[in-house]
Amino acid sequence: MDYLVDIIAKRIAGDIIWSKNPGASMRKWRETFQVSQGELAKEMGISQSVIADYERNRRQPGAEFLRNYIRALIEIDSRRDYKIVKELASAFNLSFPFVEDMRDFPRPVTVDEVVKAVDGIIPVGEVDPFTKIYGYLITDSIKTITALSGMEYYQLLALALGRVFVFTKVSSGRSPMVAIKLAPIKPKVIVLHRPINIDPLALRLAEVEKINLIISTKPSEEDLINGLKRLLSSLS
Repeated sequence: MDYLVDIIAKRIAGDIIWSKNPGASMRKWRETFQVSQGELAKEMGISQSVIADYERNRRQPGAEFLRNYIRALIEIDSRRDYKIVKELASAFNLSFPFVEDMRDFPRPVTVDEVVKAVDGIIPVGEVDPFTKIYGYLITDSIKTITALSGMEYYQLLALALGRVFVFTKVSSGRSPMVAIKLAPIKPKVIVLHRPINIDPLALRLAEVEKINLIISTKPSEEDLINGLKRLLSSLS
């Protein structure tokens, strides 16, 4: 749910910022979430008149106020079992059963930082010190390779843009790397979690496509996710 909330929050923020009438857009989203001005003001710890001023364009929202405004709407919705968030996810076609976790870093990180976070080793080539990573996406390799349609796979690759692409439940790494080879969008960094036997073809494809390939030695998927979450927390 966290990554869905993040995607939806960004879409709402983009809609408000892009709007020629940001106040009307803010009101639209408040009403979409079925939240009154008074309820929202209480959640944000401000007066109702401030909310009214923004929605009437008497004030222009800055980035911090907008984040708090959207965060408050989603927080209220969370107490209602994410009723509106779930509806928006369905409307935006944001159902990603193949995504285990997805986050953005508050600042770009290096490949070395990711290697440390996942207890990784570099099986081929050298780390590119100039590669910048803006987040991570963790996916089940079996579901990704066997269950997704071509369009769904391209959608997944679009989500991985700028992020480290992490595959769990890996046997040899061959299937994920072949799929990446054939894709029009290629991530710069890929993590394979504890492959049973790494396929030489997977290593060769990483070299040819100039992909920073990392093998995570974390004992479990939970440990892998927690390692990346700790990296995220350390940047805050």
